[in-house]
This record gives sequence, C-alpha cells and structure tokens, in this order.
Amino acid sequence: MAIDLEKMSRKELLELRNQIEKALKSAEARERKEALKAAEKAAAEFGFSLSELSPDGAKAAKGTKAAPKYRNPNDASQTWTGRGRKPKWVHEALKAGADISDLEI
Repeated sequence: MAIDLEKMSRKELLELRNQIEKALKSAEARERKEALKAAEKAAAEFGFSLSELSPDGAKAAKGTKAAPKYRNPNDASQTWTGRGRKPKWVHEALKAGADISDLEI
C-alpha cells in the first residue's frame, strides 16, 4: 500500500491525517482492552483480581473524589476533604480561634 504523499493535495493530506488519527485511537482502545484482558487473566492465575493487586487497593478507579472531612460551620455547602490547599474559610476559622477538629464533619 504505497501512497505517494507528494502527489496528494493539501485537502487530501488533511483528510488522510484525520483518518489516521481515528484509526490510531481505535487501535489504542483495542490494544488497551486486550492488555486488560491479559492482565486480568494473569492475575486470576494467581487467584487475585486486578483491583486487589493495585498499589493502594480499592483506589483502582481513576478520578474518584475523596469524601469531605471538614464543613464550614457558617455555610454547610462549603466542605473540604483535608487534601490540597486549605480553603479560605478554613484559614479564617483558624484565625478566629477555632480548632481544626471543630470543623470536622
């Protein structure tokens, strides 16, 4: 399947690029599925599931949010998980003399 790119118009080249990008995404999805099946099979041979083998156990799902640990006593809709930067309301409460344990849910 020799394609002479030099003889193709700009429009044809752009269309070819779009087709290639779609084909690459499809191939990657297919290969990911195959790799996942192979990994599940290998784990099953040892009596495990993939979630049991992940570094932190149950956190195999990507992008799961942590449950909030702290709530603003003045506005119950404002919560914080305790991860990352402290929200402004936490700083204000601490400056006002509150203890972090006072903000726990």
